[in-house]
Amino acid sequence: MNAPVAADTLDSMKFGVGQPVPRQEDPTLLRGQGRYTDDVNLPNQAWCVMVRSQMAHGVIKGIDISAAKAMPGVLGVWTGADLDAAGYGTLKTLIPVMNRDGSPMKTPTRHSLATDKVRYVGDPVAFVVAETQAQAKDAAEAVVVDIEALPAVTDARAAAQPGAPLVFDDVPNNLCVDFHHGDEARTREAFARAAHVTRLRLISNRIVVCAMEPRSAIAHFDKATDRYTFYAGNQGVFGLKHQMAALLGIKPEQMRVLTGNVGGSFGMKGSPYPEYAGMFHASKILGRPVKWTDERSGSFLSDQHGRDHDFDAELALDKDGTFLAVRLTGYANVGAYLANVGPLMGSAGVTRNLAAVYRTPLIEVSSKVAFTNTPPVGAYRGAGRPEANYFMERLIETAAREMGIDAVAMRKRNHIKPEEMPFKTASATTYDSGEFSMLLDKALAAADVKGFAKRKGESKKRGKLRGLGIGNYLEVTAPPMKEMGGIRFEPNGDVTIITGTLDYGQGHWTPFAQVLSERLGIPFHRIKLIQGDSDLLIAGGGTGGSKSIMASGAAIVEASIKVIDKGKQIAGVALEASAEDIEFRSGRFTIVGTDRGIGIMELAEKLRTGMKLPEGVPDSLDVSHVHEAAPSAFPNGAHVAEVEVDPDTGWVDVVKYTMVNDFGTVINPLLVEGQSHGGVVQGIAQALFEHVVYSEEGQPLTGSFTDYAIPRASDTPSFAIGYHSVPATTNILGAKGCGEAGCAGSLPSVMNALVDALGGKHINMPATPERVWEALHS
Repeated sequence: MNAPVAADTLDSMKFGVGQPVPRQEDPTLLRGQGRYTDDVNLPNQAWCVMVRSQMAHGVIKGIDISAAKAMPGVLGVWTGADLDAAGYGTLKTLIPVMNRDGSPMKTPTRHSLATDKVRYVGDPVAFVVAETQAQAKDAAEAVVVDIEALPAVTDARAAAQPGAPLVFDDVPNNLCVDFHHGDEARTREAFARAAHVTRLRLISNRIVVCAMEPRSAIAHFDKATDRYTFYAGNQGVFGLKHQMAALLGIKPEQMRVLTGNVGGSFGMKGSPYPEYAGMFHASKILGRPVKWTDERSGSFLSDQHGRDHDFDAELALDKDGTFLAVRLTGYANVGAYLANVGPLMGSAGVTRNLAAVYRTPLIEVSSKVAFTNTPPVGAYRGAGRPEANYFMERLIETAAREMGIDAVAMRKRNHIKPEEMPFKTASATTYDSGEFSMLLDKALAAADVKGFAKRKGESKKRGKLRGLGIGNYLEVTAPPMKEMGGIRFEPNGDVTIITGTLDYGQGHWTPFAQVLSERLGIPFHRIKLIQGDSDLLIAGGGTGGSKSIMASGAAIVEASIKVIDKGKQIAGVALEASAEDIEFRSGRFTIVGTDRGIGIMELAEKLRTGMKLPEGVPDSLDVSHVHEAAPSAFPNGAHVAEVEVDPDTGWVDVVKYTMVNDFGTVINPLLVEGQSHGGVVQGIAQALFEHVVYSEEGQPLTGSFTDYAIPRASDTPSFAIGYHSVPATTNILGAKGCGEAGCAGSLPSVMNALVDALGGKHINMPATPERVWEALHS
């Protein structure tokens, strides 16, 4: 008869690393019981509404607030002059990018409210605070802003030309930074001796982020404690606390940031916005909390946008299809002001990811990052990584077609081989692991590429054109920064993880609990998670760049080791043995060589009930630990998409989609599958649907979902997903990150499939029905 399996072993089998455990927060969210920022209402709070420019570019001649101040319920109206007089700081970019000559980029000062010129439709110029939101809206409409219109420019390529309207008078040719990477002379020589050169103009279209939850915030200054409390959706309360303190000119310990559930961000909610300083200004003057919640129409204007790159891309090959060099020359749009990482994506971000899975010896990137009369451009799911993979994969597919070489064979010929690891790329990154050709073979088999000809024939019988495309991607994750790993044993028997990443839809609670449960044998259902209170954090890198499990996961593992070390000392007392004779396994401290032991939860209970301990022995299992920074990881994979095109209408359907990914150690395959699905759908959206369009005057023509298309569930196929996991060697869990990889694989695979359906005719994103029809019939 088999011996019974211990409960902690069963828990580990069901909830350990690698198990598809459902997200613990889902029942609460699905019942509508989530607590988002707009659900928070403080006693005696007032409401804020912003006054925004209706012109894209112009000189502010005056702002008349007299009528608005006299309206019912209005508590105050403030302009940029008021905030400047109060001495608040400016909104800053976090990542400087250097010019090709080594000089610093242009960083024009951005105050929370415009005082000299307005620079895009939606640029905030004033705000109203009233007793109710309706009263604040009415008064905001009564504010009269006198603007002398100026010519506008919305396209980065046009903005960088001589004679273009200047967004800032002291920034010639609107040039934020003239970025360059690579050896220009050697790259030129490689192109000169190439047997074949492929050239494409590739555009990564501008995106409205469209998070499900619009931005919302509450600012509360408490005069009695001289503390500032800020409720807002974001991507990490520890970082936002420090940024907000700098904006307000206060000490970080005076600022507390509180965050509940967050309904999506994708990079957009990662930094302070212009609304926030004014809300605290009003709160201090009025002695009341001040709340602001954006509307969808406002978010189209006020939120950071994504993408917006325009590159001339070139690939040099020898006669056998071996890559000699790749070169990008083009423009990146940062909008009217610098967002927190605004200059990065179209410069260093694209550069670091352009090597992808290939042994390309030379990479040169020249990009002019330009200001325009549009909302600031910030990070958006991938932040330069999907764009770089899209550029490279479109070049490869086009080169293979032009040279008459099988595209799969060309990829494999240029793949970095496992035995070449660690491999230093021409992008100045060093890959630690990966089996790129084996993974591609697995993806092609899973996608039944051999059966494609039959499926194409079936589509043809129905009057449809069918195409197949591959996206063989690799992306460089953000490097994990210092991250807190706190473990707290609660009075009620729960165990709480405290860490500074922040869940805005990823589902952190479950995989973090899986890591802790496996390491310490703590029952999965007793583990809780706190991320949204900056007062409890001693470090925090936030969530972004697909690094959360590498950062918080590693912090939890290291903190667990410290819990075990403390537990051995305490268990030695409980078991009347020396701490050196205590070992820990599967949630139990035991005396080596005996069956005498005590479980970690039982030991925690003894501590709660007054266990007597000698001097020098820890009186708690609690740990507050900081994980030091770790290197980036390199998730990679191969996505295979099939599309059908209706030649009569130009409509494109993605009808089959298969992906095989290398995410290293997969902590929770169910959550990874969800993240992959989301990324792929956002890639499909950019490829076929989404595009921000402006008039010549800079007016947005796609200012709502009436004119701005995003996909519905019916626009996406079922997804087949598989794994070829090669654990990373650069972090303790072997994980590589997965949150943004779906975009990196879907942009090239969908567009390559469409081009295949069109018989090789190049088309840029978004491939709307009108564009596809024109490509077919031109």
